[in-house]
Amino acid sequence: MSAAARDIVFTRHPGSRGLGWLKESYAMFRTARLAWILLLMTYYLMLLFADFIPFIGGLAAPLLKPVFAVGFLAAAWTQERGGAPAVRQLFQGFRSNVFALCSLGVVFVLGMMIAVGATAAIDGGKLFDLIANPAPQDLDQDAVAKRLSDTLSDSQVQLGMLLAALCAIPTLLALWWAPALVVFQDARAITALAASLRAALANWRPILRYVVSVFFFGGLLPTLAGTLIALVVPAPVGRALALALMLPYMLCFVATLHISDYVSYRDVFHSDEAMAPIVK
Repeated sequence: MSAAARDIVFTRHPGSRGLGWLKESYAMFRTARLAWILLLMTYYLMLLFADFIPFIGGLAAPLLKPVFAVGFLAAAWTQERGGAPAVRQLFQGFRSNVFALCSLGVVFVLGMMIAVGATAAIDGGKLFDLIANPAPQDLDQDAVAKRLSDTLSDSQVQLGMLLAALCAIPTLLALWWAPALVVFQDARAITALAASLRAALANWRPILRYVVSVFFFGGLLPTLAGTLIALVVPAPVGRALALALMLPYMLCFVATLHISDYVSYRDVFHSDEAMAPIVK
């Protein structure tokens, strides 16, 4: 019989653990850089192919995201035990409880649709129209760029985006560790969602520190670096240089984020089990 959400034990951690999750994840990435980058690039290539599936291409990526997340979890689990991440592990989710994992994808899609739909109450549907039809055929490239800029600079749209972010929080927290709970603890989809939400709310301090750290290293730092390069090196050389520097950095950073799903799960739900030492 599957355990109820209240039966899944978790640990409440201090805020400092949020940055610790990233540090430990980067330590794992650093010891197998090429393997993780190959795994990540294969993942995005698979999403690119999925986008061309007739009728459901646009929905395939978010629906399959929890399934592919299991691949990264399996790769981190293998590395922790002395093995090496491998591309074949990316498809581990298709050999696990794929129905429950796809159910998580459905929850993600519905949650995001509700969050975006909620913006219509404030901006009259401007943001939803931009997302649903980002590049109207009757507009040229300059007009599309102006439409995007005008929409995003609208104060009502900005307020709507804030509302969407708030509405999306419960869905994101419920899905934070749900794939890991389905695979490692054989939880049903609804149980995994409830247990992940309970654990995430109890660990809001480290999660907040984690999110702030991700914003700094994944958003603010690259933006500042790109701006500095643009000021020092004239275009188009500056743009090419920024791309050459930022692309490898972001690959490393995104791979680290995927590893952090496993590291944080282990820390929250198996805190009594010491992580294997990272072999340097």
